[in-house]
Amino acid sequence: MLDKVNLSDRMARIPDCWHPRIVGELNGQHVKLVRLQGEFVWHAHAEEDELFLVLDGTLRMELRDGAVEIEPGEFLIVPRGVEHRPVAEREVRVLLFEPAGTLNTGDAVDPRTVADPEWLP
Repeated sequence: MLDKVNLSDRMARIPDCWHPRIVGELNGQHVKLVRLQGEFVWHAHAEEDELFLVLDGTLRMELRDGAVEIEPGEFLIVPRGVEHRPVAEREVRVLLFEPAGTLNTGDAVDPRTVADPEWLP
């Protein structure tokens, strides 16, 4: 039997910001949900591309040469090696799609680094 995932239900069970939870896995990729608010750390991922799909709110992805505003229902793929910093003036709910083992802070060391994200059943 296959289990469907209700994103609203799973997101409601996430109490904190900047702490991604895994809600699915396919072909070596993790599907994660995360709440964001404020500024994150500048970082890059040498080996991984990241997909940010905004479910609710507005996310500004800062890049060294500008910024991209991502609205609900839109996504942005940050290619490997591109330095970026997510910024959320108000709380934003995001679905991430990235290779399993991707560290949320990439090449940066930060107190918000989540080395082993938990599964949210």
